[in-house]
Amino acid sequence: MRLGVLDVGSNTVHLLVVDAHRGAPPVPQSSTKSVLRLMRYLGPSGEISEEGVDAVLTAVRDAAVHAEAAGIDELLPFATSALREAPNGEEVLDLVESETGVRLQVLSGDDEARITFLAVRRWYGWSAGEVLLLDIGGGSLELAAGGEEEPDVAVSVPLGAGRSTIGYLHDDPPTAKQMNELREHATAVLKKAVKAFSGTPDPEHVVGSSKTIRSLARLAGSVADGVGAQDRRLLTLDQLEDWVPRLAKMPAEARPALPGITQDRTFQIVAGGIVLAEAMRAFGVRELEVSPWALREGLILRYLDRLA
Repeated sequence: MRLGVLDVGSNTVHLLVVDAHRGAPPVPQSSTKSVLRLMRYLGPSGEISEEGVDAVLTAVRDAAVHAEAAGIDELLPFATSALREAPNGEEVLDLVESETGVRLQVLSGDDEARITFLAVRRWYGWSAGEVLLLDIGGGSLELAAGGEEEPDVAVSVPLGAGRSTIGYLHDDPPTAKQMNELREHATAVLKKAVKAFSGTPDPEHVVGSSKTIRSLARLAGSVADGVGAQDRRLLTLDQLEDWVPRLAKMPAEARPALPGITQDRTFQIVAGGIVLAEAMRAFGVRELEVSPWALREGLILRYLDRLA
């Protein structure tokens, strides 16, 4: 089957087209992305402004045109935290459907964590044993742990890179005071979240996923031999804490000159790095491995499983 996964996230609207069938990895055919940064369009109560609604409509409409041109058999459209939490989110979803014909499925935070965990489990296989997953989106941080395809614990907390930037890093570059306030906030939120994992076995494999973590790993991390042709990309807490202060001294417009830092992540990469460092510290993690698969791949795998 040719499948299209339309991801309306807090930072981007991303259409991934793959050829897939059960029992084999999905093979990417094309990828189309619009930078949205939906957090910019949230009002005092979290509602999406008229300008933000127009931006969502334009991005989804363009993605639907690309999906039709790609000749997909099925479109899997979904939305995450920004639309999930907005007081006018349901109205926006109805408007998107009436204007574009695309009905977005809104995933809960726990669903995001569980589906991403499925993708990571399939990528690394059963030999990875007990896995701890950290996934940083634009609006939320997903955490999951377990030894099977369904995690024993799956938690979502409001520590996404975009949300944290808008909430705490008001200057460009951010001030030391702003960064310390974000660290303190992340520490407090994670202290509560970690309690949910107190009864789980120690992880044998710690995995980070999402574009933010991949970007940080490409900038600051290292590589090791993988099982197949691809290298394994690793990121240590020491490497992260070495690079985040350097990134923070640079204006956002200068960061894309560095390896791994793209235009769509440059404004929120510092907040993402701070949140990831605090998450690793909260779980006592010194090193994680970076998964190339995340939520979109998990949705594809779950869809194929349900077809079977």
